[in-house]
Amino acid sequence: MSQTSTARSAYWGPDGTRPEDVSLVLWGVGTTRALRAHWMLAELGLPYISHRIQSRTGETMTSEYLKLNPRHKIPTLQHGSLCMTESAAIVQYLSERFETPAAFYAPTDPAARAKIFEWCYFVMNELDGHTLYVIRRHVGLKHIYGEAPEAVASAKIYFREQIEALEPTFRATERYLFGDHPSIADLLLTTCLDWAFSVEIALPASVMAYRELMSRRPAYATAQLRNDPTIAPPPGALLAADTTAGEI
Repeated sequence: MSQTSTARSAYWGPDGTRPEDVSLVLWGVGTTRALRAHWMLAELGLPYISHRIQSRTGETMTSEYLKLNPRHKIPTLQHGSLCMTESAAIVQYLSERFETPAAFYAPTDPAARAKIFEWCYFVMNELDGHTLYVIRRHVGLKHIYGEAPEAVASAKIYFREQIEALEPTFRATERYLFGDHPSIADLLLTTCLDWAFSVEIALPASVMAYRELMSRRPAYATAQLRNDPTIAPPPGALLAADTTAGEI
């Protein structure tokens, strides 16, 4: 892979592609939710421009960015005229808009798709929104939202209860949620398991084994590097400040 970068932006694409020839642009690095988008793009091997802005730095409050995302959150994905601002929706869109590798589970049957989406909604509601972000607000952002130790403790217990209720699923499979190949549900779930682990929520052994399996995927490692604001992209030709994306 070749990368073209400036301090603020990077181009991630196969050798022979040019930034001006792609229309995928991803805004945001440094958060679990931004990681999801980087990971899906890496799984699909898609070229894209990454604007390496971060939350709560003022970079999401510029007039340029607020036109894309008035809620001043990251990530935001642009694909041509389409603009999306929810990480799970971005992951789903990419999986449906572009051809997925044979080793990635993306069924077309409505019933099979519904089972994937059931997992996705569970992850985003019960794990991300109802528990992990409560912890984020009252621990990592306590200077903004205040301390709430009882709410944090309750959120950790609830996360553990939800995972333990599903623990037989992990014991019953030696690999991914739907068999031998991962899906977007696996990607979303793993990012929440990582997040839980980082805030010291104990996870069952079978869940930890599943998390470790997912973390060995090459695209996961690639996304971690691309999403880390402390790691500069590899040297390469500079991405001109006025580079714009064309149509794929």
